[in-house]
Amino acid sequence: MKEINSIYIIDDDHITVFGIKKMLKTIVKCNNIETFENGRLALDGLQERISAGISAPEVIFLDINMPIMDGWEFLDEFVTLDLKEKIIINVITSSIDPSDYQKWNDFRLKCWHYLNFRNKPIYKIEVTDLNRMNITSFT
Repeated sequence: MKEINSIYIIDDDHITVFGIKKMLKTIVKCNNIETFENGRLALDGLQERISAGISAPEVIFLDINMPIMDGWEFLDEFVTLDLKEKIIINVITSSIDPSDYQKWNDFRLKCWHYLNFRNKPIYKIEVTDLNRMNITSFT
């Protein structure tokens, strides 16, 4: 079983958060899974970690459509952070708008972190969602 120090789940849908946590338990050992209902709360939490000298989460599951700060706004600020480690970011969405996929691809090309794209609902989390590779999934 893969071991990960920290995972962020940034999503305002409690059912999705519950499902991701449940699926993660079957493939990963992680004692620090934090959840945030919007990008602003997650960014504030991340900046607190950095200020305290705690490393950033290794994996982030990021919803696109959320109140207060959506996933794209989160990524706009996230890519400006001075992080030493590469983060695996799984962008998850129920959107079928092709422009969302294009935005993901634009971020993927300008960001040194690893960005994956997943459509909701997520039926299964694969080990590849926790590895350093760029993938796209429409299942």
